[in-house]
Amino acid sequence: MGNDDRIYCYEALSLMEDALADGYRSRSPVPEFADQAESARAPEARTTQGPARIPQDDSLAGIAAEAARCMACRLGAGRKRSVPGQGPARPLVMVIGEGPGSEEDKTGLPFVGPAGQLLDKMLSSIGLSRELNCFIGNIVKCRPPMNRDPAPDEQAACRPYLDRQLALLRPKVILAVGRIPAQSLLGVKDGIGRLRGRAYEFEGRPLVATYHPSALLRDEGLKRPAWEDLKLLRSLLDGLGA
Repeated sequence: MGNDDRIYCYEALSLMEDALADGYRSRSPVPEFADQAESARAPEARTTQGPARIPQDDSLAGIAAEAARCMACRLGAGRKRSVPGQGPARPLVMVIGEGPGSEEDKTGLPFVGPAGQLLDKMLSSIGLSRELNCFIGNIVKCRPPMNRDPAPDEQAACRPYLDRQLALLRPKVILAVGRIPAQSLLGVKDGIGRLRGRAYEFEGRPLVATYHPSALLRDEGLKRPAWEDLKLLRSLLDGLGA
């Protein structure tokens, strides 16, 4: 598909989304598509992620406040509320998803729809919860239009917030739910089917990738491998004495 065709499709979908919402035409900027971003970046930028600049007096509340007024990428123009994340300040696990959906955009809380309810059950099955020992966040803090994949430049613009959260939270293990967070954190292009089922190291801590809960709602056949991933996560925590 040529670039003009992709722009046409994107604008048509955005128009339908605005009509279904409240009739207001948001006129969100057209995203930079993945192959455009890949070709535009310098070779070294495609494989490295620079360290986040951590303010001396950084805090989760400060990150949330910054994200709420952030306009570093086009997603800020279309959000109702940013979704910085939710959970205790010293979690055992940080769960990282792709980005907020419509319900999250309304509430400012992560994973609150049907997929979020399933995620809570998944975590509970191995003794975890967002109230006690899990912090739940996303690769991007604002909802992509039509729930599309966040573009590479949008992920890059939001990455410093995630890096700062990780520095403050210091989770024992990271759980990446879905293809986008797994690829983004690991710097690879493999699909989630290839990435799941094993432990990786991310900045000195274990990382487990598994299917997004929404995928499990669409295909119950994925629940068995997802359960194996959860058991792997639990074994890593047990091995760390957590």
